[in-house]
Amino acid sequence: MRIAQYDARSGGSYRYVHRDDDGTEYGFHSVLHEVRPNERIVQTFTYEGFPDGVSLETAVFEDLGGRTRVTGKSLMDSIEARDSMLKSGMVHGVREGYERLDDRLDELLGGQRSSSAYRHTERGS
Repeated sequence: MRIAQYDARSGGSYRYVHRDDDGTEYGFHSVLHEVRPNERIVQTFTYEGFPDGVSLETAVFEDLGGRTRVTGKSLMDSIEARDSMLKSGMVHGVREGYERLDDRLDELLGGQRSSSAYRHTERGS
């Protein structure tokens, strides 16, 4: 994963490029509409291979006393757009990313966490 740009503030944006083992690249970009540290982020999300399929995403951060719950919601243009994104393998990639982050946190904290806090749920509507 190559981060081409990352400006994490309200009005900022980011762009990153994922490269598969075969060299195929997939670009993604976003406009960050609202960034409230430790509270929430509201942003668009665009896969450059399907530039008309912009989603609006909200992440809410909840302090659980030493841990943080992150709840994310994505609003798609249509049910068809949602289904297409789910079929793309994106869910697997997101899950893998959070699991890797969870593992990295364990490394950084020296195994002080008692168990993995990552839990993924899917809802489609």
